[in-house]
Amino acid sequence: MNDRDIHNSEDLSRLIHAFYEQVRSDELLGPVFAARIPAGHWPEHLATMTRFWTGALLSQPAGYRGNPGAKHLYLPIEKEHFTRWLLLFGQTVDALFVGEKAAEIKVRALKMGEMFQAKIALARGNGGKSVL
Repeated sequence: MNDRDIHNSEDLSRLIHAFYEQVRSDELLGPVFAARIPAGHWPEHLATMTRFWTGALLSQPAGYRGNPGAKHLYLPIEKEHFTRWLLLFGQTVDALFVGEKAAEIKVRALKMGEMFQAKIALARGNGGKSVL
């Protein structure tokens, strides 16, 4: 059992790499990511996700620029994709970390997933027009 919490961007990089290794081999999520992120672009994606979570969780300047909601708006994803993503994310966090930040990142991921689902549903109900 791990007794270490998330403290820095190196911890987050470790989490992100382990998590997306699971995602890429997942029968539901893997094809969605494979269709959007070519094999040679994975290092860039992992670095971007590490920068995102470093800023979001640790409130440290990490150079993240982007609109994660917009990136997900038109993906062919449904509730079961979010459910699986959150399950794998939580399992990965729990396998690597324990503590306040580990608990917080899981709550933040859940809230983000709920927000993305709501915005996707709104855009689909709005004739595909962006709500962001």
